[in-house]
Amino acid sequence: MSVSIRPYESRDWDDIRRIHDAARLDELRGAGLLDAYLDLAATYENEGLFDDEVWVAQADGEVAGFIAGSVGPDGGEITWIYVDPDLYRRGIGRALVEHFLARSGGRVELEVLDGNAARDFYEALGFMLESTTTGKLAGNESFTATGHTLVWTPPQL
Repeated sequence: MSVSIRPYESRDWDDIRRIHDAARLDELRGAGLLDAYLDLAATYENEGLFDDEVWVAQADGEVAGFIAGSVGPDGGEITWIYVDPDLYRRGIGRALVEHFLARSGGRVELEVLDGNAARDFYEALGFMLESTTTGKLAGNESFTATGHTLVWTPPQL
């Protein structure tokens, strides 16, 4: 499988919506928060999906995942990352994260819900636990969730 990363284009909307809506169910299921599910169309504006850079992964020419966040000279923050559940464990998430890390100028952070299996994936890529907090669930603030802030620091040369 050939994976490439490119900037988001408006024609990708239906694909990223489909991917988010399927993968978000897995994310919330792991956290015991299925009742908090809202689709991407209901949350993307409030959560600022397009406030930062958005990149898509293509696998064999088809949109297979996406990542969004902010990057700067001192680092960045991954705010969204979703992979088509039919394509889990095929290197798509790794390609997206590695692309983001390469664009960052240093330390990168992200948040992962407690119980989300993706935490093991991030830690395998070198992210480390910085803190754990409980508060309102981003995107559906009527629910309470526990999240972990993970950070990645570039290797010292």
